[in-house]
Amino acid sequence: MTRMQKIETTPDYRRIFEDIIDLKYPQKKESCSKILNKSDLSFLDIIKLNNMIFDDPNSSGDRVNQQYRSYNTDAILEILEYQQKNKLNNSQLANHFKLSRNTVTKWRKMFPSH
Repeated sequence: MTRMQKIETTPDYRRIFEDIIDLKYPQKKESCSKILNKSDLSFLDIIKLNNMIFDDPNSSGDRVNQQYRSYNTDAILEILEYQQKNKLNNSQLANHFKLSRNTVTKWRKMFPSH
């Protein structure tokens, strides 16, 4: 009897964003190229790219789109490090990343050292 090994895979965000830019937003290619040329894309880079490409100030669908986001442990830790580095309180961090204050509080309790 063989055991199946669980392999955690992540999407290739670089290819996804490059395809979206090439097909739908070629005018944004130059402004996004600095981030896309990095060797590794961090969680914050992905959010920054997403905002650069799709952020529409006239759109009110932020909360609708927010409910489909999920965060892995690395992403949560990166967000909490961002909070420490920029000396933000939980409300400011929640507003910056369009999160619930309750979510940020829960993460702070899960990772008290950050």
